[in-house]
Amino acid sequence: MKLNKLAKLAAVVAFSAVALAACGSKSSSTASKQVLNWNENSELPTMDLSKATDVVSFDMLNNSMEGIYRLGKDSKIEPGLATKTQVSNDGMKYVFTLRKNAKWSNGDKVTAKDFVYSWQRTVNPKTASQYAYLFSGIKNADAIMAGKKAVSTLGIKADGNYKLTVTLEKKLPYFKLLMGFPVFFPQNQKAVKQYGSKYGTASKYMVYDGPFKMTKWTGSNLSWTLKKNNDYWDKKNVKLSAINFKVNKSNTTAYNLYQSGKLDETNLGAEQAKQLKGSKDYVVRRGATTFYLEFNQTKKEFQNQKIRQAISMVINRKQFVNKVLGDGSTVAKGYVSTGLAKHNGVDFATAAYVKSGTESNIAEAKKLWAEGLKELGVKNLSFSILSDDTDAGNNTTQFLQSAIEENLKGAKVSVENVPFKTRLSRSENGQFDVVVSGWGADFSDPISFLDLFTSDNSYNNGKWKNTEYDKLIQASKTTDAGNANKRWNDLVKAEKILMKDQGIAPIYQQANATLVKSKVKGVIYNPAGVNYNFKDAYIAK
Repeated sequence: MKLNKLAKLAAVVAFSAVALAACGSKSSSTASKQVLNWNENSELPTMDLSKATDVVSFDMLNNSMEGIYRLGKDSKIEPGLATKTQVSNDGMKYVFTLRKNAKWSNGDKVTAKDFVYSWQRTVNPKTASQYAYLFSGIKNADAIMAGKKAVSTLGIKADGNYKLTVTLEKKLPYFKLLMGFPVFFPQNQKAVKQYGSKYGTASKYMVYDGPFKMTKWTGSNLSWTLKKNNDYWDKKNVKLSAINFKVNKSNTTAYNLYQSGKLDETNLGAEQAKQLKGSKDYVVRRGATTFYLEFNQTKKEFQNQKIRQAISMVINRKQFVNKVLGDGSTVAKGYVSTGLAKHNGVDFATAAYVKSGTESNIAEAKKLWAEGLKELGVKNLSFSILSDDTDAGNNTTQFLQSAIEENLKGAKVSVENVPFKTRLSRSENGQFDVVVSGWGADFSDPISFLDLFTSDNSYNNGKWKNTEYDKLIQASKTTDAGNANKRWNDLVKAEKILMKDQGIAPIYQQANATLVKSKVKGVIYNPAGVNYNFKDAYIAK
């Protein structure tokens, strides 16, 4: 999913999970005041789950809404709205029995029809959901998204209020994990119609069916609260009365608030992380996430492969992760993160490794740059690098600007650091030259990364295109979907094409150095997908 610079990454499915400091079991030693004060480093763009694309939005949706399942520690499927799941022998049909005591925060019952409405709304081309592609594989989803079939033909059906049937076109090995991702959650049709264009734009223009409900978010302010939802079916097991979120784009400001007791968690900058590494509150969160440079290939200069390669090769990634980040992040081996998936004991990142895609080689970079300029018929090249207006975002663009201008003759680089919401919008609209982008896996399969760079994917903001790449990704989903070896090879070949052509320039695999008060227990963090599950969290004495 779309990521802000060093954001707390959102999570659906992961190969492992890290419970926050001393997550142990609940005991009688809980504090009388169950209020958690949590740091955010980017604004909240939306609460409309059909339109959400980013880590902050999905984290908030994951805790204020609920779907068929919840994802617990180690991404283990836990009870959500479904009390029973039946799967056909061929794996193509799922029948979910829903609980009868689930309610929306407006008092309405949560029913199977809410799922049907939500899924149809998301795949409807008029909604323009960037996450609709995850529905591919559900009967008629692709045809609906292409405008060839009516939304009513989607393979989801309500049999009364509490029975939901989903029909697939092909086997989806990760289907149950997707059911724990917010884009597959239900929506209250009455609320969507009532609020119209305002739906999801402020906390008051939403209804909630999860452990918490949102308050105090106006749509543009930098603080909000998740308040315990007393209409939630399992409210007796929700210990926190409230979670207060405060956006702090400066790590220094956030750390000072943490020190003064006004925050229970904070991200650390590179120098802070080095100094506090031995603290009992120190926690490193490792994510199935890659940050990379995306080139706007609608522009002639970035259609030139040698220009893209030269920019990539002047980046000293090792120096960057150690000196600029210093938070446990590692040099990217490629686009798909290390540790996400293995086949026959081999990690995907190792199988698909292309040295030139992420190596630092100044001499080769200078040679390629000169050749690229000659092919373009110019002696100089000016362009801008877009990133977030956080400390990390500013440090990143400064590092890149210096590396490029110092090593590539005739390069003139300007930097633009803007709010996360603005960066997302400009990226999606193609209003950039080069942008620092990030992607966190939505589930533990390479396709969660590689799908993005097919020609027609809405997240392919740089518009890189390769016919063979498209064919390989398509084969992995269709003709080779049932053959594990062939599918794996398709995906490995696809990543190699992307890296050899330098379609993007991977920089690092993300980790966050944080401090978490030792009194905070039971918060669950998963590396890939929606990170945070606060349902079982509590404050100890």
